[in-house]
Amino acid sequence: MKTLNKEELRELYDKDYPLWAEINLELLREKLYDLVDWDNLLEEIDDMAKTDLKTCISHIAIILEHLYKLDNFKDLAGGETAGKSWIRSIKNSRVEIEVLFEYYPSLKSKLPLEMDKAWLKARKKLEIWLEDNNLDPRMYNIPQNCPYSFEEVMNRKV
Repeated sequence: MKTLNKEELRELYDKDYPLWAEINLELLREKLYDLVDWDNLLEEIDDMAKTDLKTCISHIAIILEHLYKLDNFKDLAGGETAGKSWIRSIKNSRVEIEVLFEYYPSLKSKLPLEMDKAWLKARKKLEIWLEDNNLDPRMYNIPQNCPYSFEEVMNRKV
């Protein structure tokens, strides 16, 4: 193992992340706790803890976007099959969330608290979709606050 002082190890975090992780892992294994880059390590652990929650938020945003499209823009999509891809997307995202809940049960209590974040993302995507269809998003009054409950997002029949 390469010997570095604490400052060099901190700098390595930005310069060569895999090596930084390797060295910190070795320091932990050898119980050389005073040499570990604790600030960056704690930040990394915090990020790891949030990764699956962020994934769930992204899936909720997809569901919100497509529920809103089904409720408000199905006529714009046109045709007999209008909305089928949105329904499939909603179902797929629900499955992904349920699987993550099986793996990480603590997400069940955290995800309902993240509806505002998910709605913000969904709103932005709805605005882009409208613009891509040569429509002015301001004309459609997409609500600032999420119009759906978590229960509805996860269980409403589509």
